[in-house]
Amino acid sequence: MKNKPFVASWSGGKDSALAYYRAVNAGAIPKKLWTMFEPDEKQSKSHALPFEVVEAQAKSLGVPLMTRGADWNGYQDQFLDAMKTCVAKGIPAAVFGDIDVEDHLKWVQETCATVDMEAIHPLWMTPRRQLLEEFIDVGFEAYVIVVNTKMMPVHFIGRKFTIEFMDELESLGIDACGESGEFHTVVIDGPIFSERLQVQFGTEMERDGYVFKAVTLN
Repeated sequence: MKNKPFVASWSGGKDSALAYYRAVNAGAIPKKLWTMFEPDEKQSKSHALPFEVVEAQAKSLGVPLMTRGADWNGYQDQFLDAMKTCVAKGIPAAVFGDIDVEDHLKWVQETCATVDMEAIHPLWMTPRRQLLEEFIDVGFEAYVIVVNTKMMPVHFIGRKFTIEFMDELESLGIDACGESGEFHTVVIDGPIFSERLQVQFGTEMERDGYVFKAVTLN
């Protein structure tokens, strides 16, 4: 990956941040962040982060932000449009935070291949617990902002992502990586950031079995 320009698939959460970190450490050169938003482009998909928070993350990384808005039916078309744009600008590779879910890896690789984009997965098949401990050890700071209440207790919302938090989840039989959609996080600091994001956590909203915690810039 040395000296290879890349676009980072960026959710704003822990996996995308660690994948970015590993890619940069391997010598790759970040050229763009890419985040999928809801159709009105006010909130990111899954993590429900407001645009200004994702924009602040990009600013702290020092990388231009590229966004696309879509519902799930239009997701693939917007994915392809974003990748085509990057290839046209001389960015031949995209970095993703996949860990060990084969179906999603296959979809990403096959979809990228249709537009001659190389899909890179820096976290792939690293043991989940090892990734989480690395995330903490290198100095990332993240908080739980979405909880799937069908899979874990709602009281975990707002918690800082720590070793103790992981231990607590695992003691309850909950995947501390959240790979099945148990929860999502927002990263506000770490070795890839030039400065810590100043955010505040606000009210909680429940929708379709998920609880979302509001995140805004101070």
